[in-house]
Amino acid sequence: MIKILANDGIDPIGKKMLEDAGFEVDTNNIPQDELPVKLQNYDAITVRSATKVRKALIDACPNLKLIGRGGVGVDNIDVDYAKEKGIGVYNTPASSSLSVAELVFSHLFTGVRFLQDSNRKMPVEGNTKFNDLKKAYAKGVELRGRTLGIVGFGRIGREVAKIAIGVGMDVIAYDLFPFNPEVEVVLGSGGTKVSVTIKTATLDEIIKTADFITLHTPFVDKALLGAEELAQTKKGVGLVNCSRGGLIDELALVDALNSGQVSFAALDVFDNEPTPRQEIISHPKISLTPHIGAATNEAQERIGVELASLIIGHFNK
Repeated sequence: MIKILANDGIDPIGKKMLEDAGFEVDTNNIPQDELPVKLQNYDAITVRSATKVRKALIDACPNLKLIGRGGVGVDNIDVDYAKEKGIGVYNTPASSSLSVAELVFSHLFTGVRFLQDSNRKMPVEGNTKFNDLKKAYAKGVELRGRTLGIVGFGRIGREVAKIAIGVGMDVIAYDLFPFNPEVEVVLGSGGTKVSVTIKTATLDEIIKTADFITLHTPFVDKALLGAEELAQTKKGVGLVNCSRGGLIDELALVDALNSGQVSFAALDVFDNEPTPRQEIISHPKISLTPHIGAATNEAQERIGVELASLIIGHFNK
């Protein structure tokens, strides 16, 4: 019997699919430092973002036949090396796109109305300084009519664009690779579908002209938005990173927030997870979530089903 370690968990529906197909599934988490020994008892491992499957672990487990990633990015897996060793590597790029896109807009609405700071201060000062707080948060702005720059126009970027169009925003998009600028938007309860063409732009154009910028690219060695790029942004820009830690230079971001060059930032991912910098987590102009882009019930069910289907298909070849 093929044994699978779902080290970062798997939705019950996906687990049942695997068990019904004759696989044994273990959802007990094994700490990273114990995996080189204990993973040798399994034929496959599924992970999310917490568990790392690097070259050393792959070498320590010659029994390993498959690595599954419940999510989009595979930055925590040495994919090419695994494939060189004949190990199947699978991820679930489609399943969590909508959930991540909705989180992006949760952060955007939060940022333009100062909710991240208001929610910190109201429990402490709401009874004694109500009018002061009301005045402090009186200069919110609307998203409608503003320009959203999407950096990375894959599945998630496209879902973000659809929501932005529904909100009434102008959208410009950039990607490292050629992409189809048309997105299909569903209007109303009747489900009428309309094709909308997104305006394409260079990264430089987005940096200099967008009112808000949201990042949806794979991990890169150098920050896409460092001190130089942040200095060139439109004054008062809002930034969202629900993609990969390191895409924004965090220390440069703090400086840009303090100077007013950036009006607010929203981060779901960080340079140093799970212990983000204190300057980041305590900043009043940063909206924070703990890497929960795909953490909805619906997305986890879709991820579990997609991952189970891929695993079953792999071993049935």
